[in-house]
Amino acid sequence: MSAENETTGLGWRLRVDPTRCIGSGICAGAAPAHFVLVDGLSQPLVEEVAPARAVLDAAESCPVEAVVVTEAGSRRHIAP
Repeated sequence: MSAENETTGLGWRLRVDPTRCIGSGICAGAAPAHFVLVDGLSQPLVEEVAPARAVLDAAESCPVEAVVVTEAGSRRHIAP
C-alpha cells in the first residue's frame, strides 16, 4: 500500500468472501476493531472504514485470501 492511500482520506470497503472463509480468526486477531467471527466465519463490523494498517494486515494474513479490501469510491483493489 502506498503512503498516498493512507493520507488521501479515501474510505476502504471491506468484504469477506463466505465461500472462502475458513474461520481461522486471524483477521479478527489482527484487526479486532474491524472483524468478528460469527457462527465460525469472519465478517466486517462495518462495510466501509478509514484506511488502516490493521485492515491490510488482516487481509494479507488471511490464509485463504477471503478478506478483500477495495477503495470505496472506485472499487480499486487494495488487498490482498
